[in-house]
Formats: sequence, C-alpha cells, structure tokens
Amino acid sequence: MGLASQAARLENAPRECEGITEIVDWIFRRLFMRYRFSLQLAICAALIFGFVGAAWAQGNASSDLSAVQRLDVMRSKLEAMRRSLNSAISSMGGAPSDKEKKNPDDPRERLRGLDKEAGSILSEVNDIRSKQERSDKYDHTILDRLEASVAEIKTRVEAGLQSTASARTASVASSGNANKKKKKGGHFFGLFGGGGNDKFEELTGTVAPGRDRVLFEEAAKEVRKGNHETGRLLFSTIINTYPDSAFLPLAKLAIADSFYLEGTSASLVQAAQAYLDWLTFFPTDPLADDAMLKVAESEMRQMGLSDRDITHARKAEQRLKSLLQQYPQTNLRAVVEDHLRETQESLAMHNLGVARFYYEARYNKGRGTGLKGAQSRLKEIIDKYPNFSLRDEVLFRLGTTYQLEEEPDEAAKYYQDLVRNFPNSDYGEKAKEQLSIIGAPIPEPDPARKNIMPAEKSGFMGNLMQQVSGRADVTVNSDGVLISKDKKEGKNDLIDEAVKYNGQLPANLTPTAPVQRSTRPSSINPRPQPAVQNPSPTNAKPAATPPPGIKP
Repeated sequence: MGLASQAARLENAPRECEGITEIVDWIFRRLFMRYRFSLQLAICAALIFGFVGAAWAQGNASSDLSAVQRLDVMRSKLEAMRRSLNSAISSMGGAPSDKEKKNPDDPRERLRGLDKEAGSILSEVNDIRSKQERSDKYDHTILDRLEASVAEIKTRVEAGLQSTASARTASVASSGNANKKKKKGGHFFGLFGGGGNDKFEELTGTVAPGRDRVLFEEAAKEVRKGNHETGRLLFSTIINTYPDSAFLPLAKLAIADSFYLEGTSASLVQAAQAYLDWLTFFPTDPLADDAMLKVAESEMRQMGLSDRDITHARKAEQRLKSLLQQYPQTNLRAVVEDHLRETQESLAMHNLGVARFYYEARYNKGRGTGLKGAQSRLKEIIDKYPNFSLRDEVLFRLGTTYQLEEEPDEAAKYYQDLVRNFPNSDYGEKAKEQLSIIGAPIPEPDPARKNIMPAEKSGFMGNLMQQVSGRADVTVNSDGVLISKDKKEGKNDLIDEAVKYNGQLPANLTPTAPVQRSTRPSSINPRPQPAVQNPSPTNAKPAATPPPGIKP
C-alpha cells in the first residue's frame, strides 16, 4: 500500500505543481495591480537618487585636493570674477547719482551687487585659509558649502556680464570722444600701472562683431610674454561676453594652459582643475585626450621623492590609467605608457622603502612585527608594478620573508623567478644558495634575458641634487595643449592656427577624436562656427582661407 500511495503522489505531482504555479501567479498579479503605482514611484525614486548621486560625485571631484589647495582654487576663481566685474563697471562711466543707485535695474548696480557677494565669499575663504595656516580648528564641511557658493556665484556673474554687454557698449560709445581727447592712466583689471592700456580697456569694455578674435590674439600674446594673469582675464572676457564665439572652447582650454605654463605649485593645482572643467564641457573634442594627459602631467610635476608624500604620484597613475581606458585609440598611448612607467617606478620605490624599514625594524632592531608588513608591500610591487627596475631585490626579499616564516615552497618560487629572469643580478648567487639550502631545483637562466643588465644606480651627486630639490626625476612636457612654453622659430602652435583660421583648427593639425562622436545634435558644440555675417572691426586681421578639411 505504501508503494501504491507513493506512486499515486508522483502521478499527481505535476498537477499539484501546476496548481501552486497558478496560485503564485494569481497572488503576484493581484499584488502588482494593487501596488503598481507604488512600485513605479519606488523605481523612479531609485533612478533619481542614482542621477543625483552621480552628479554629487562629479561635483565633488575637487575633494581629491587638500584643504589648502581647495581654498586656493576658490580664491583664484573669486579674484578673477571680481576683476572682470570691476572692469565691466568701470567701462560704464562714472559713479551713478543717488537716484540711479536705488534703481535695481541699473546694470552697474547689478554688477556691483555681484561684486559685493563675491567679495563676501572671498572674505570667508581668506578667513578659513588663515585658520588653516594657524592650524586652528574649524568645521571642514564648510569647504563644501563654499565650493557650492563659488560655483553658484560664478554662474550668475557670467550671466550678468553677458546680459550687461550691450549696456557697456552703449556707455563706452557715448564717452568715446572724451576718451580720445584725454587718456586715462587707469589700470586694466588692477594689473597695470600708468597709461597706455586703453587698448585693453576698449577690448574688454565694449562688444563688437569680431572683437572676440582680437581678444583671443591679444590674450595669447600676453601669456607668451609671461603675463599669465592678464592673458587669463582676456580669455575670460571672451567666455563671459561672447557666448556664441567660435573661440570660446579654445579660450577655456587656453586658460588651463596659462596655469600649466606658469608652473608654480598653486598654478599646477589650478591647471589640473581647469583641464578637468574643460573636459566636463567637451569630453568628445579631438583635444580631449591631450587635456587629460595635461591633468596627469600637472600631478607628475608636483611629485616628490619616493620617500616622501606620494599623493601626487597616485593621482597621476590614476589619471593615466583613466586616459587609456576612456580613449583606447589615442595617439598619445606611447607617451602615456612612458609616464605610467615613471609614475609606477616612484610608487614601487616607495613600497620598497617601507618594506625595508619594516624588515630592518623587525630583525636588526628587535622590535615590532614588521615581517608581514614588509611581505605585503613586496607582494604589492610584484602584483602591480611588473616593470620595476629593482624587481630582483623585491623577489629576493620576498623569498626571504617566506623562508623565515618556514614556508620553503613559497620562498623557492620567488628565488627561482629571480634566478631565471635576472641572471645578471647581484642577488642571483644568494638566491641559488638559498635554493640549495631549501633543496629546491635551481632553474636555468632565460636566454632572452642574459644580456639585460640591472638598472644603473644614480651617483652620489645625482642623489644629493634630488634630495635637495625634493622632486621626482620624471620626464614631463612643459608645453600646454595650445601654447608652447618656448615657441620655436618657424613653428606655429595650435593657438596660432586657431587665430589664423578664425577659431577652427585645420584637419592636418587636428588629431582624430579619441572617442566616437555622437551623430545627434548636441547642446555643447566643441567647435561652433563663427558668425560670417558680422563685419570685422578695423583692428582685426582678416581670417585666412582654411585648407580643405576643416573640422566642424
């Protein structure tokens, strides 16, 4: 009977499963129909939070900077905004009457209000900077609030300068005759003393067709003369006054170049930030990979020795890896890989120094438990930095740590790697001795590596000079993307070609876009076409006829 009942249950099992499936399906449909609106709301909320989180992460990219660097970047931006506002206000003539001061529609009052707000934020930034220098305690979350305030006021300043451009033009036109009779001994953005700078005052104070081209050319000249701040302010005038200019994308990039060419520690921090800002607006521009390379090189130029802070080396490695991931078809791959080797050499040397310290502290000074610490650092070098010049020493030390931990099989693996791949190493004979003690076979050297000599060590004077300078020995191009540091005779920079062809770059000089461009119309045009119908001013040179193949 038991077997018969079990057989009957097996026969009825498919029908029971079908019944259970129908019940589950019915329950699911009832729940979904009843709570589908709630489910839709939950899905929408998840998507919204995801987008907000991504935007927050992008907006807080500057959190990689130290507190001092973040404050310096904010201060530079605010000071540039105030100079632009003061120049715009001064171009509108003298001080208004009491009645005009009370008029909120007066363009001067609008710009004065923005200048007052920017000054208030700048005062707060300077106060926090002073506390930082004195090592006083303060709430570090205030930096996030200040960065948000700077971004918000920057947007309003740009909008205010653009909306008051026509008022400035009318004001300057009405006082043009008076200015011709009497030259002002004023200051252009507070940077120049004495007279003779009416050219800059007219360029920045009025809006005219083709004036953006003249501004761009004059700004490039100032940067090449070493007047980086002046050049940046002229480039900023294009951005704030001519939003549809064909020179606008290159003006933004040239500002980053000016910081990079200036070369101080504070300027390099701002150069990296300016290049990243430009990449946010023009990620598919043909020069995007060049800009990202400059971000990495800005970090490399700040790298210290391997026995000091390696923050910049880690950032440079991250940027270089991101460049290869985002732009796999870049023509800069060879340069990036060379930079990556140099950066990783410094990082590996840092780990080796720490491993040596742990090992010496444990066995020579009889304190600490540094064996595991040394082992982890050495294994990190083996796993992450295969091209490290002192890899033979790393293999020997790693084998020694395992041998001391009585793990002969693991130790033999690293000793054999050393004997096989580094036959000319000073550690080769020592590794063979340890293999004989362990009783492990001694491999034959790899014939392909017999002629490879170990890395040459720097001499005494070389090491001394590096210790004095405190800078890592890396090979970095000191030229910007558009502007070179020392222009060679007979060779034009990309910025010269941009001036020559009215904001466009010839096809034979423009690199291939590192990523596929979208065929859809975009709200951000990396190469906007100039307005042909606008006549050129009298002091503007006619644009040269571009060769065939100009990239839009």
